[in-house]
Amino acid sequence: MVKVKNLLTPLDGYQCVLEIEGAKEMVFAQVRDNKVICARNVYKYQTGIGEMQATLTVVWNEDTFIDSTNITLYKCHLLGSHGGRADCSLCLTRSSQYQCAWCGSDCNYSGSCTEPILSSCPRPRIDWIHPLSGPIEGGTLVTIEGSNLGSSEEEIKGKIMIGGIPCIPKDYSVSVRVACQTGSSLVPMEAMVIIGNEAGVTRAQEIFHYKEVTLEDIYPKLGPQSGGTRVYLSGNNLNVGSEVRIFLDDLPCRVERPLASSSQLSCRTTRAPVPSYHIGQLLLQIDNTNLTLKDPYLYTKDPTIQSVEPLSSCFSGGRIIRVVGTNLTSIQQPRLVVFSHTGVVNKTFCSVVNTTTMLCPSPAVHSEVYRRSRLHQVHDIRNIVLRIGFVMDGVHSVRELERYYPKLETNLHYVPDPVYYQFGNEGIKLYKGESLVIEGENLQLASKESEVNITIGTRPCNVTSLSASQLVCLPPEVQPPGTDEIGRTTENDLPVVVIRVGQNLRYEVGYLRYEVIKTSEFPPEAVGGIAAGGAVLMLITLVILAVLHYKSSQAEREYKRIQLQMDTLENSVRSECKQAFAELQTDMTDLTKDIQTTGVPTLDYRTFVMRVFFPGMTENPVMKEFKQLNGPQTNCQLAMAQFEQLIYCKPFLLTLIHTLESQKTFTIRDKVNVASLIMIILIEKLEYATEILQELLLKLINKYVGTKHPQLILRRTESVVEKLLTNWMAVCMYNYIKDYAGSSLFLLFSAIKHQVEKGPVDFITYDARYSLSEERLLREQTNYSIVFIQVVQEEEKLHFRVNSCDTITQVKAKILDGFYKNIPFSQRPSVLDVDIEWHHGRGGHLTLADEDSTTKTVNGWKRINTLEHYGIKESAVMRLVPKMKQGYPEPSNHGDGVMTPNSPRSNEKIPIVRYWHLVRSTDELLTDQQQKDHSHKAMPEIFLTRLLSTKGTVQQFVDDFLSTILTTNEILPPAIRWLFNLLDNAATRYGISDPEVVHAWKSNSLLLRFWINIVKNPDFIFDIDKTPTVDSSLSVIAQTFMDACSTAQHRLGKDSPSSKLLFARDIPTYRRMVGKFYQDTALLPIISDPEMKTAMQNLSLAHKGEIEMTNVLKELYGYVIKYRDQIFEALVTDPKCQNYHLSDKLETVACTLGGEETSVC
Repeated sequence: MVKVKNLLTPLDGYQCVLEIEGAKEMVFAQVRDNKVICARNVYKYQTGIGEMQATLTVVWNEDTFIDSTNITLYKCHLLGSHGGRADCSLCLTRSSQYQCAWCGSDCNYSGSCTEPILSSCPRPRIDWIHPLSGPIEGGTLVTIEGSNLGSSEEEIKGKIMIGGIPCIPKDYSVSVRVACQTGSSLVPMEAMVIIGNEAGVTRAQEIFHYKEVTLEDIYPKLGPQSGGTRVYLSGNNLNVGSEVRIFLDDLPCRVERPLASSSQLSCRTTRAPVPSYHIGQLLLQIDNTNLTLKDPYLYTKDPTIQSVEPLSSCFSGGRIIRVVGTNLTSIQQPRLVVFSHTGVVNKTFCSVVNTTTMLCPSPAVHSEVYRRSRLHQVHDIRNIVLRIGFVMDGVHSVRELERYYPKLETNLHYVPDPVYYQFGNEGIKLYKGESLVIEGENLQLASKESEVNITIGTRPCNVTSLSASQLVCLPPEVQPPGTDEIGRTTENDLPVVVIRVGQNLRYEVGYLRYEVIKTSEFPPEAVGGIAAGGAVLMLITLVILAVLHYKSSQAEREYKRIQLQMDTLENSVRSECKQAFAELQTDMTDLTKDIQTTGVPTLDYRTFVMRVFFPGMTENPVMKEFKQLNGPQTNCQLAMAQFEQLIYCKPFLLTLIHTLESQKTFTIRDKVNVASLIMIILIEKLEYATEILQELLLKLINKYVGTKHPQLILRRTESVVEKLLTNWMAVCMYNYIKDYAGSSLFLLFSAIKHQVEKGPVDFITYDARYSLSEERLLREQTNYSIVFIQVVQEEEKLHFRVNSCDTITQVKAKILDGFYKNIPFSQRPSVLDVDIEWHHGRGGHLTLADEDSTTKTVNGWKRINTLEHYGIKESAVMRLVPKMKQGYPEPSNHGDGVMTPNSPRSNEKIPIVRYWHLVRSTDELLTDQQQKDHSHKAMPEIFLTRLLSTKGTVQQFVDDFLSTILTTNEILPPAIRWLFNLLDNAATRYGISDPEVVHAWKSNSLLLRFWINIVKNPDFIFDIDKTPTVDSSLSVIAQTFMDACSTAQHRLGKDSPSSKLLFARDIPTYRRMVGKFYQDTALLPIISDPEMKTAMQNLSLAHKGEIEMTNVLKELYGYVIKYRDQIFEALVTDPKCQNYHLSDKLETVACTLGGEETSVC
């Protein structure tokens, strides 16, 4: 009903039009006493909000506009709810005009209530409290969220108590939120949180802690006038309370709460009013607590830059740049930054020598900058000019040198890396007593004589001259031992000539063999006598040596023969590899651009964790969400909360792990499962998880150091701690892969996938013409041609390259990959959901399928349809359409290609249909011995050539990936540095001097346990489709990486697998990269315990609440039930567990479940 005035006759023929969410609805209307009465009707809107404005228009005769007004539509069940849950107090406090009422445990329109309307609400429910700790002086603003927290602030005033101390409301939202300020406590204590309304009081499950805050020291104690220095305050309970403020005299210091821990708090200084400003007092305010430090800090003058030289560097960086200025010691961690027109390119950390000098290695130019330059100068990149600056806390003048130091040269010229030619004659150079001359290119563009270091073995070669194309040095008089520069023995017992340029570049140019004849100091008679006597001895030993030499050289000759064969084969396919690599580079450049636009399809954190922790398990109970959300907790929830607190007790968790592992029926699968469950429970407390891992690792090392092979530690997953380390490493490395290393791994996967699918792939057996794996290599000659088809989809036409021998499903997969290349695989349509229509002639079209009425069966074999089967030629027009009902079953991939209608259970003969695509399977016709001989027979040269062709095409992407993950820089996760330092300290503690043992520990813990797992299973981190063909090639790369991690030299023979033959020449290079990665990591600053704790706390906070813990606790508690007696016995006998009464607490968990030891949730 709408009141009107000045309404003209007639009184009938009116309509009401109501417009809701863009939709209009018309009803008849009547006019009575200056009122328009619209006919009764039901109006709805879809938007999930409590009330909505709609437009009511009155018209006459359906087309004559009278007037319009706004009306309000509303939904009581939304007005009376918060966070998706009904709230009684919210419902009853709504305006009376809504006529909302509480009935049937929900808020409804009073006229539609079918149950009694209630006028009072139940007791409060508490969902969340923050923070859960504060200083004993009080003043903490505690926020309580829930429902039925009163219909007004007056109702709850005086009814909020924390530890019996009133909490004064300061901010109030009806029924759902209240923020109150705590009072002071005389002593630290655990305080119960209670809130009440007119219906009663509710006690929170969470406990609030009153804590005493202490302040001990500050570091560093000086910084620049511009501020920006991160200072650390040390003390106790520094992460409590709701509001933290720090003042240096009257100057605020910006607090970094996310980095705070109980013992450490950091803040960023602000600008001081004058240089050389002495701070008399630091004031730390945590709520009502005020703590001070006397004479804590000194502001110094801002650093200045006077000169920077040299101003040239090679692309790889590492050239030491000397920076002269003033007040440089006031900066704790200065950095040199290079800028392009788009922003920061790269940066390095500088080393401060004294107040006027610091040394900075030049940053390496990112590959993206290098490639962009190559777009314009393919073969002649002579110079890239980048602007330099320095990051020194908050000092802006040194960052923008061009603006504040106009007379200072601020451009850094990047030139190509020097190229040193390898020695000829199989890499061995004969030295005859003169200077050693090494040829090369670009040797003087960005280096001087003093910056080039040459070693022959472990001995230096003094540089005497450096020109653009020659480096000359004077070797030692006597041939050094056959080692590299760090003392590792070479295979041919000759010293390696190593050239180092700056910090980043290292070249091995070959080996040096001395042929220097020195003048004898003895008289000729003495020499003759010695020679005659030695001749007799030599004749005797020569016969013995000849026999030994013949036998020992057989393996060497075999190795050289195979190596020569591999070199010959690689040379024969080099042109083919270059052409294939050029084609692949073009396609991968497009993929790289797509990645820069849309990013790598990285899985979310929860999915990644589950795939790594529980590989291959899609129905794991821990993945299911716990259903109960409302109401009081059940016995099961309370028991699991108690059990969770026990897990957070270090003696209990260590005793539990030790007891379970000592049981004979506790299998390796149980150990893996328990380790994953424990890591999920501790995933929000990674600081605690790291402590547990450290203690378990040290116990494991202590167990193995006395054995014959201590290097085997962490090689396999035979204990809880080994799987725990795998899971911990995965959690710590997630952001590193997502933000840094993931793109190179995704490019490697995409390159292999693209190269494999470029040639024929058998749909049944997954054998492919292009593969790195001999097992998945297509050994038959397949005649096929490349076909370019046009696919029209929604007025968009794309061209696709396919093969004439591709099945229809393979063509669909390639088309879907092209159309949805920027969309994760799980969000794309499946090949089973679409069909391909071939449009030909005038309006004619044909639906293509792997099997249809044109498919023929010959001698029990049915070949899957291909493009060639349908006679499809160049530029054929296709279209993807929704899947039609199939008259024939879709052939699936089987190793033997056999399909039967049903499994026979009697002597009735049922015809067997065998499907084939490119090759008919013959394995089933061979005997077991024949199959064995067939699988181990020598591989023909043509097949090895195909493997080498594929390897040569994707080689660069393998190198780029390994270079990415084996580069030490500031992005390296602190967990790696912490773990490596732990292993180094353990080796020192137990007196392990063999470097190969520590090398094996590091390889087993990071490279084998994490990286190789990710290389073999990129679907753990990416949303992709990994086919068996691609999987087999990835396994070859993973095996190569494993060989590179080993320090043992593997000799090749006639029985060596093809995977080792393929990368035989590359493994020594990869092995050196691994060794250099360990050396460079060891040179990084040792990560302190506070830094490690901060890093782990940040990781925990970043993904808090992403995994439901109740089901995980239930799964772990199942093992406690299974081994109940042994666990209780261990808790009773262990002194530490006795002190904490842990056996009684575990008994309490069982009682909470229902009083029976075998109760289940």
